[in-house]
Amino acid sequence: MTGFLTLAQSQGEVERFFVEMIQAGVGDAQLEALFPGCTSGLDRASVEKVQLSERIVPESVKWAGAGARMMASNNWCVSGSLTASGAAMLANDPHLETNRLPNVWAEQSFRWPGGYAILMTMPGLPAPLVGRNKHLSWGATYTFMDAIDSWVEDCRDGKYRRGESWVEFERRVETIHRKKREPVVETFFENQHGVLDGDPTVEGYRLATRWSGSFGGAQSINSLITMWTARTVAEGMAAYAPVESSFNWIFADTVGDIGYQMSGLMPRRPEGWSGFAPRPGWDERFDWSGFVDPSLLPAVRNPDSGIVVTANQDLNHLGQVDPINAPMGDYRARRIEQLLSARDDHDVASFRALQLDTYSIQAAEFMEILDPLLGDGPIAEALRPWDYRYELDSRGATAFEIFYGALLIEMFGPGCGAPVIEHLRDATGIFIDFYQNFDRVLCAESSPWLGDRTRDDVWRAALARISQNVPEPWGEHNKVSLTNMFFGGKLPSFLGFDPGPIPIRGGRATPHQGQIYRAGDRLTSFTPSLRLVADMSTGALHTAICGGPSDRRFSKWYKSGVRGWLAGELKVRTPPA
Repeated sequence: MTGFLTLAQSQGEVERFFVEMIQAGVGDAQLEALFPGCTSGLDRASVEKVQLSERIVPESVKWAGAGARMMASNNWCVSGSLTASGAAMLANDPHLETNRLPNVWAEQSFRWPGGYAILMTMPGLPAPLVGRNKHLSWGATYTFMDAIDSWVEDCRDGKYRRGESWVEFERRVETIHRKKREPVVETFFENQHGVLDGDPTVEGYRLATRWSGSFGGAQSINSLITMWTARTVAEGMAAYAPVESSFNWIFADTVGDIGYQMSGLMPRRPEGWSGFAPRPGWDERFDWSGFVDPSLLPAVRNPDSGIVVTANQDLNHLGQVDPINAPMGDYRARRIEQLLSARDDHDVASFRALQLDTYSIQAAEFMEILDPLLGDGPIAEALRPWDYRYELDSRGATAFEIFYGALLIEMFGPGCGAPVIEHLRDATGIFIDFYQNFDRVLCAESSPWLGDRTRDDVWRAALARISQNVPEPWGEHNKVSLTNMFFGGKLPSFLGFDPGPIPIRGGRATPHQGQIYRAGDRLTSFTPSLRLVADMSTGALHTAICGGPSDRRFSKWYKSGVRGWLAGELKVRTPPA
């Protein structure tokens, strides 16, 4: 469930959004520009008939008539050839929700005769998620493996069509008991394609959706038992490969080896179907036929470069199969590789500096196009001298974000409707997770989304929308309060349960990610929920979390780590005595 509730659901959301785009009349050419290969083998007619109960864009937000109008984690490790100590090093900073107390992570240390472990894990998970033992360190990021598929089901009378036959759905009734209130009873309809969205007693087409992780169980926990005493990168890779949720695991050991291993249950699909677009549920050719052998998933040990970086980017080239069809942008990965390659004397201080880096390759590339178009006004004045860093005192960062938001509306608004793009930008994670898909269209000189406009026409129009806006410093614009998870921000601020607001450095495409956005009615964030660095020449682990080890407001440990986290400090955790 951790793999789904944190990040895997974003894959399901973008696939649901794809269905909504089809139903709104967005053409195949526009869809292909955003999601290459998505329309291959697509039965558009059946998808158009699907009745959706759960939507990314609410029905109250009106789409444009598209057909008629137009056409949140980093880890890395390096070999001893690139470090001052001559030993391998590893760093990890998972980007999860940080605007909460207590923090999602718990720090734990263990010792036993002949060994120890210094860990970061999540309360309730009896597993050594990230950290180190005496001989081996490891870290994790989410991999955008497509482990969620949907099928179009033809439904009537509580049944679904299967070939020429009609088959009863399985019914699962769940009762949710509530304190001092009546229980809620929910009925779910399921078949081999997962849970149905809607009521099959009403005739029509609906989506059934299945997550491969739902087939998991104790296997993941059992696989990780060996990590308590694992000694080598090879042992770590072998332990994590069978884990059923989709993650990128990296490793560094005291021998000097480094490595990477993807985990997750990748569905075995028929040739030609990546899993991104729905397929007809009545055609058994599109059923899953088990799962891909973990040995075929992307992995590498001791690459010639001496560097391994994962930042949610496309890593298919490291495997024999292609589990990723909608990766996050590669800007962060490229920046990290750039800084790691620039020197051969890395140490804890240089890794810490990299974790705090706020330079945006995305912004630098956009500004190559935008700079010649700048005219006068506060936005232009802030952008011209900008160094593409999202530091707290930067007005250029705020100006760029104002322009970027306007550009999304100007480019995609005519085809989808400006209210739809505003909703996606302001109340969903679509542009948060999959921004590079949209960036590819925004920067293209030729695109079906342009219609009879040129790229410069669109960029100038977006700039004209916001040229007179006065950008405030990024730290004033990008800030959150740390909300107590139990009370949910309902208590008066003077009681101190929700410290803040605190300014957050970084943006969507910087190594120190600093994304704050609304998911429905809830404010959330993608920022470094923890930071850790391991230099395998010592037995210590250097860590920081935005929070403390206690969930008690009046404990001195309630927010004891916040100041150090904001300052970018790392505490030294030595092997327990």
